[in-house]
Amino acid sequence: MDFNVKRLAADAGTFLSRAVQFTEEKLGQAERTELDAHLENLLGRAECTKQWTERIMKQTEVLLQPNPNLRLEEFVYEKLEKKAPTRMNNHELLGQSMIEAGNEFGPGTAYGNALTKCGEAEKQIGGADRELIQSSAINFLTPFRNFLEGDFKTILKERKLLQVKRLDLDAAKTRLKKARMADARAVAEQELRMTQSEFDRQAEITRLLLEGVSSTHAHHLRCLNDFVEAQTTYYAQCYQYMVDLQKQLGSFPSSFSNNNQSPVSGGASISVPTIPVSASLPSPSAGRGASAAAGGFNELRISSGSRKARVLYDYDAAGSSELSLLADEVITVSSVPGMDSDWLMGERGNQKGKVPITYLELLN
Repeated sequence: MDFNVKRLAADAGTFLSRAVQFTEEKLGQAERTELDAHLENLLGRAECTKQWTERIMKQTEVLLQPNPNLRLEEFVYEKLEKKAPTRMNNHELLGQSMIEAGNEFGPGTAYGNALTKCGEAEKQIGGADRELIQSSAINFLTPFRNFLEGDFKTILKERKLLQVKRLDLDAAKTRLKKARMADARAVAEQELRMTQSEFDRQAEITRLLLEGVSSTHAHHLRCLNDFVEAQTTYYAQCYQYMVDLQKQLGSFPSSFSNNNQSPVSGGASISVPTIPVSASLPSPSAGRGASAAAGGFNELRISSGSRKARVLYDYDAAGSSELSLLADEVITVSSVPGMDSDWLMGERGNQKGKVPITYLELLN
């Protein structure tokens, strides 16, 4: 019991000495041992790494799960070490609604069949989204979180201990300056040597930990590559699903019976042709062909004659002034003075109307 009381008194004395030293430093009444420039740079780099790691983690979580309530729920389940309930994501919910609507309208109808196919594609995208979230959590977010909750906490602990050793060192220096008697100076000098040794040792430990941040950067770089690869796979899958869906929808038959007969109610409408996805991503070898096609359309406008053209994609007319098109059919096209440069006048038998040039390929 006596030993514990003496130990408690010694600890209280040490704590008081540190408090006095810290206060005097703040008031400018005591000297402060500065860390070397290299160690200060390492400390600043570690703090910068911590701040940006937290920020990147937060924004990645927002990207992968935009709903803040679901993010909070996942956080709670993670702290409780329980598995969060599985829910359908937005793409899967949309896909389910489309499939149910398609079944209601009838899979045998064009609209019902199209809804079903769109719903299946949306559910495929939802599955790819789920894979992206899982892959990103394992290969990207978890290593970042491990750094913050593991390595950086160790750095903080050792940095705090270094601060304590520095206060002890500066307090010993102050006592040595105040010592007048030879015996007191001898004791103060011995204490100073001991505190200097402990400070140097702790500074070396802290320096080694801080230099390990470079290894953390290298590890996070590999994680970043994994994250980019996961996103590349996700967007490639989504693109392929949409291209396949577009082909399926483009195979549905279109009706031309009333396109050029019934007027559009509610006034004139302005339509802008939509370039299909497959047309917006030409292959590298298609450059000369595209230039030649553009030249052919320009020659047609200058000559004011007519040419045969093959239809590349299905096109549904948006008004009575336009002509609906079917992929692979051949029509006659001509230029009309004053018409927008993105359109030509198309003829099929006794049907006539504007057609977008992006859906056409001129024939020789």
